[in-house]
Formats: sequence, C-alpha cells, structure tokens
Amino acid sequence: MAGVKIGVEAGASEKTPLRRVVMASLIGTTIEWYDFFLYGSAAALVFNKLFFPEFDPLTGTLLAFATYALGFVARPVGGIVFGHYGDRIGRKKLLMLSLVLMGAATTIIGLLPTYDQVGIWAPIALILLRLIQGFAVGGEWGGAVLLAAEHGDAARRGFWASWPQAGVPAGLVLASAVLAVLAYFLSDAEFEAWGWRVPFLISSVLVVIGWWIRVAVSESHTFEAAASAAESPPKAPALDVIRERPMAVLIGSGLRVGENISYYIITVFSITYMVDMAHLARATALNAILIGSILQFFIIPGAALLSDRIGRRPVYALGGLGLAAFVFVFFPMLASGNVALVIAAIVLGMALHGIMYGPQAAFIAELFPTRIRYSGASIAYQLTSIVAGSLAPIIALALYQRTGSAVPVAIYVAVACAISGITALLARETKGLELSAIK
Repeated sequence: MAGVKIGVEAGASEKTPLRRVVMASLIGTTIEWYDFFLYGSAAALVFNKLFFPEFDPLTGTLLAFATYALGFVARPVGGIVFGHYGDRIGRKKLLMLSLVLMGAATTIIGLLPTYDQVGIWAPIALILLRLIQGFAVGGEWGGAVLLAAEHGDAARRGFWASWPQAGVPAGLVLASAVLAVLAYFLSDAEFEAWGWRVPFLISSVLVVIGWWIRVAVSESHTFEAAASAAESPPKAPALDVIRERPMAVLIGSGLRVGENISYYIITVFSITYMVDMAHLARATALNAILIGSILQFFIIPGAALLSDRIGRRPVYALGGLGLAAFVFVFFPMLASGNVALVIAAIVLGMALHGIMYGPQAAFIAELFPTRIRYSGASIAYQLTSIVAGSLAPIIALALYQRTGSAVPVAIYVAVACAISGITALLARETKGLELSAIK
C-alpha cells in the first residue's frame, strides 16, 4: 500500500485548473461519442446495404440496428471493468485507455471490406468492432464525469459535471456535420461506395487531439484524498456497490431509462422514420438532428446550473414528464413533411431531453461514496443500456413495422419518460452535498 500512497501524494502535488479539467472531459467525450454516434447514423443510412444486402431494405435496417445494439450490450461490461480499476488506481488512466480503444475500433470500421467483398466475415468483423466501441464508451462516461465532478465545488457541481454530458450532443453535431457535408458533395452512389468510410477514418486524427489534451490533466483530488486515507483500495468495488447501494443503482437506472430510450428514438430511429416512412430527404433529416444537437449543447449546462439552484429533482422531473407528453405530438410533426415542423419537433424533443441530461451526471455521482463511485455511477448509468438504448431503435422499428403507425412508438417512449420523471420526484435531493461526506 505504501507504493499506492506515494503515487497519491505525488499526484496530489500537481493541480490542474478546473476549467482545463472540464475542457479535457468535454473534448475527450465529444470524440468518443462522435465515434459511437457515427456508427448509429451509418447503420440507419448505409450498413443495411453494405453488410446485410441479402435482405429487404427494412429487414436489413433492422439487422443493422441489431449490430448497433450490441454496442450497448458491451457498455455495462465496460462500466464494470473500467469502474473496478478506476476505483482502485484512479480515473485518469482509464480515461486515456477508453479513448484509444474507441478510436482504434472506429478507424478500423472505416477500413472494413463489405459483404460483397468477403461475405459473412464483413458483418462478423463489424460486430466485433462494435463490441469494442461499446466496451470503451461504457468506461468513458464514469471517468469523464467524475473527473469534472470531483475537481469541482459542491455549489456548482451540477454545472461542472454537465460538460462531459454536453460532449454527447457535441459528438453528435460533429458526426452529423461530417455526414451532412458528405451528403451534400457526394451522390448516393459515391457515399455508399466509399464516402461513408471518410468520417470513420477521421477518428484517428481526433484521438491524437484528445490524447494530447487529456494527458496534461491531473488525477481527481477527491479520489486522491480518499485513496490516501484508506488502508487499501476496494477489492471488488462492483460487488460493494450491489451490496451497499442497491437502491442507488435502482434510482440511477430509473433516471436513465426514459432519458436513454427517448434519446435514441429522437436521434437514431427518427432518421429512418423521416427518410423511409415520411419520405424526407436524407439531408433534411440529418440537418434537423444537427440543429437540435447544437441547441441541446447549451441546454444541458443551463439545466444543470438550474439544478444547482433549485435542486436536481424538479429539473429532472420537468424534462421527463414534459417529454412523456410531447412525444405524442413529435411523430405527427415529423410525418407532416413540413421542414419547419420537422426541425421544430427534433429541437423541442432534444431540448426536453437535455433538461433531464443536464443534472443527471451530478445526480448519479452524488448517490455513491468516493471509494466505489466510479463503479457505482457506471453501473447505474450503463445498466439500462441493454434494455433501453440498445433496444430502443429495434423496438420502435418493430412496432412501426407491425402496426404501420407511430402511436405505439409514442406510447413506448412516454411510459419510459414517465418512469424517469417519477423516479426523480421520489429520489432524495442531493444538490450541495460534499462528495467526501457521502459514506
């Protein structure tokens, strides 16, 4: 243990300004979610034709979404593994590893041969790389959020911890912008032949930038203090979380379920709905998502700042219950074919989602003590990925395919968002808590 304490003391002597920590978390998270969302957009646009050409278009899209879902299946595993070592040796090292894993997997996807070139090996390779993506992003969230939250002060923790959350729409903006530029300059044939590879290959450059920014950031001081005071690091932090904080895990999962499902319906399923069902141009669909994501980037920290003032519970409940009601208007607006209404639907949907997502990072982090916080926050956040985010586009597409109506999809989203809103109201208020005081 002496060696651990020496490392802690050495790390504690280095201080990184909070704004630099936040910037490192934001940029790194942006890059990782660019990679993750790029896959989802490609699954909706071209993967059905390139990797599952033996099926009709809608079934091929369903299979492409199935490979997309596998990334979510791997996320809880990544959260547990990264959380285990993040609670034992620190947040920063694991963040660097997640960035490299994600970037490498995404770059290789851009080099994959298609089904026409190598047959069944193409979708198999795609699945393996998607699993690596999910594993990496599963470990990313907890580390990025905690690095910001544990450097920040209690009075503004919601605001500081929300910036890694803002990296999610920022990553989507980046992915959507690149795809929109390619859609503008390339024909559909050119995009399907080689253009789709370009944004995946760009990831290699972004990873170098992210590494350079993150490597200069010091370890979380809250973690260092806890590690220095402890006799030994936790041997199995994930088991400690389940044994000591089962209600915290359930609360975190309840907060996540509606937020997670609604986000992937708005940003993934809606692309297929707008293009294949509402017969809008692909560029229109991508531009609507782009505009909504830009606005959400600012709403997330704004909602988090509000939660620092009036509490996490009321802000989160407003977003969840508001979106539960709005979703019944959302799909008719998309189906109208009116570009202004389509953009308004996406913008309002992502705004309400952002009201939930802003205070979420601090809300979940404040449920767990420092010695098991990486594992606890990661499990609570990622546990719903298998049954929520991963399955959301598949369930939505299956419901629409079976009924020919978006009403069942709206009901599905509304129930999930209502669960999140009610969970927020039932949870204990955590704003202003000192992280070191949570035992």
